[in-house]
Amino acid sequence: MRTRGAVLTEVGGPLEVVDLELDPPGPGELLVRVRATGLCHSDLSVIDGSRIRPLPMVLGHEAAGEVVGTGPGPSEFAVGDRVVLSFVPACGSCRWCVAGRQALCEPGAAANRAGTLLGGERRLRLPDGTRPHHHLGVSGFAEHAVVSARSATRVPDDLPFDVAALFGCAVLTGAGAAFYSAGVVPGDRVAVFGLGGVGLAALLAARAAGATQVVAVDVVAGKRELALALGATDQVEGGPDAVEAVRSLTGGGADKVIDTTGVAAVLEQAYLATGAGGTTVTVGLPHPDRRVSLPALSLVAEERTLKGSYLGSCVPRRDVPRFVALYRAGRLPVHELLSGRLALDEVNTGFTRLASGEAVRQVVVP
Repeated sequence: MRTRGAVLTEVGGPLEVVDLELDPPGPGELLVRVRATGLCHSDLSVIDGSRIRPLPMVLGHEAAGEVVGTGPGPSEFAVGDRVVLSFVPACGSCRWCVAGRQALCEPGAAANRAGTLLGGERRLRLPDGTRPHHHLGVSGFAEHAVVSARSATRVPDDLPFDVAALFGCAVLTGAGAAFYSAGVVPGDRVAVFGLGGVGLAALLAARAAGATQVVAVDVVAGKRELALALGATDQVEGGPDAVEAVRSLTGGGADKVIDTTGVAAVLEQAYLATGAGGTTVTVGLPHPDRRVSLPALSLVAEERTLKGSYLGSCVPRRDVPRFVALYRAGRLPVHELLSGRLALDEVNTGFTRLASGEAVRQVVVP
């Protein structure tokens, strides 16, 4: 079938919105009419070359849509199902999936690195016959997408598509980091470095988990103001004085600190802002060449923990419904993260806003 999508052909961009041919779904795959796709720093890191991916590629990995077709054979999905697409197509049978750590799915990671669907196929084709790669199994900056059914989670029919899309990355990554990776419990003092969609989702989840203090850290004043409106108890301007400010506000360091920036120097700050016995969690994706320097003694003498968190340590088919239920109950008001809706042809403008720090979570509505 014919569709339109935003293709990255070279590092630095811009994305080009072009006509594409989309092959029908194969066994275990779905044809989805994309209704909303969030703009995320993980897309931006491919555009600017921080994350090396095979090109050309149709970007977009945080999406929601409607199933309009299924591949040959039986399918757990039906035409008309509303689905959220997550960026790790978990196979369900590798050692990590069996252990309940689907974010580390080995076949899923291999497919994502290769720019294919979980089964190894590429279903997109440019007019000249070139087959663009899929971004993290989704390629949501398009009118239609073929995805592995393992990338999809069914959600209620009354969940707005622009809100639903956020559950595919921002909410899974941020809320999962707070609930699972950091293990925020009632009474915790929490700090969040970086207040984009992921960071604010982490903030919302920390409050929902019972944190009595949440310190919001960012260089952008408007984001700190939004964080206060969403329940942060304190705000700190990002920069060289942030560590001392957080430690002072929390009485010697926070119990749980979540870094969402993907900046190695900020991760060092997040660790230093963590108190004795505390846990530092990082979800950002720094350039692979970056290194961090930390006081090694503190890991033992202060019983400190430093953890990485991918996909919020979530299992999408378990956690998307859980988080949607919290949203519907008013405990995770993630709709407050939406800062703009864009047409597909406006995607480059959206990434300019994202790079400048102006926007929190924009969505393309094709």
